[in-house]
Amino acid sequence: MSRWQYFLRRVLMSIPVVIFGTTITFALIRLGPLDPVSAILGTQYNPEAAAQIRTNLGLNQPLWSQYFDFMYRLFTFQLGQSWVIAPGTTAYELIQVYAPRTIWLGFWSVLIALFIGIPLGFYAGLNPNTPSDYFASFGGIVWRAMPNFWLAIMLVTALSQTGQWTSGFFTWQSWIVKTNVVTPPALGFFQSPIEQFMNDPGGWIQSLVRATKQIAPAALVLGSASMGNEMRIGRTAVLETINSNYVETARAKGVSGRTLVWKHIFRNALIPLVPIITGEAFLLLGGSVFVETVFAINGLGWLFFNAAINGDLPLIGTLMFIFILILVGTNILQDLLYTIIDPRVGYEG
Repeated sequence: MSRWQYFLRRVLMSIPVVIFGTTITFALIRLGPLDPVSAILGTQYNPEAAAQIRTNLGLNQPLWSQYFDFMYRLFTFQLGQSWVIAPGTTAYELIQVYAPRTIWLGFWSVLIALFIGIPLGFYAGLNPNTPSDYFASFGGIVWRAMPNFWLAIMLVTALSQTGQWTSGFFTWQSWIVKTNVVTPPALGFFQSPIEQFMNDPGGWIQSLVRATKQIAPAALVLGSASMGNEMRIGRTAVLETINSNYVETARAKGVSGRTLVWKHIFRNALIPLVPIITGEAFLLLGGSVFVETVFAINGLGWLFFNAAINGDLPLIGTLMFIFILILVGTNILQDLLYTIIDPRVGYEG
């Protein structure tokens, strides 16, 4: 079986998982306590208007009919319109507005976890039982133990007081746009960087720095738990790899230390980190709801939270469907990365 045949097989096997997850989503939003009609009418609720709205929205149809209509629309990507949060606005339009902020947050969260957690873990594994190892291990445990919502509140409190601590010399707010909405930089720069840089180099760099500074505290909070996991698992993986027979054999044959570390130790130590790295999607989707709410970042997490508390059923279903596709896609990517990093992994298992 070739790699692409394996990929196609994994995609086909994921279809029942997506159907099952979407079915559970339908059951939760249709059989739960959410009442979109009450949210739409608000204080002007009356039985006649409620009955008319239920008829217009199809909520008076049999449950099996609602289910098949729900599944058909999602799997044909007819995502419909919002009922409560932005009546008449399509889910596509809302996602286009809110998704870039979550993507920007997720981008820096993953980078923080990868470029801090893994290097610290590998360094601690290469230098076991040293003060630096103890410091890195202790820091990883502390970061892993702190709840995201608590760390977010503490950071917001601390950053809001920077003006008092520094006597106006530096305040976190001094570089932040005076708005509660995080604005990603002009990502079109990456499509034609030379042209954008020649036209307005200072403006793009300034927008990039401002957007990065806006998102940095939230990204640190969101990536902290995964950073601690990657550090601890990376350290353990390096220690196990160093003591492996093939590493001892390579060392006995006179392989240089640099080659031994980069070619034999690091590559094999990455294998147990693959599910942790690809599992970032679970952390981002679950944690972004709390982090975006605390830091007032109007992204997909904030949108999902408001859709849930207001009973915006089409929007909840659409976002859950997208989240399910992301999680299933990361699992497929994880399996492919296993076969690339470790050639011993076959395609038949």
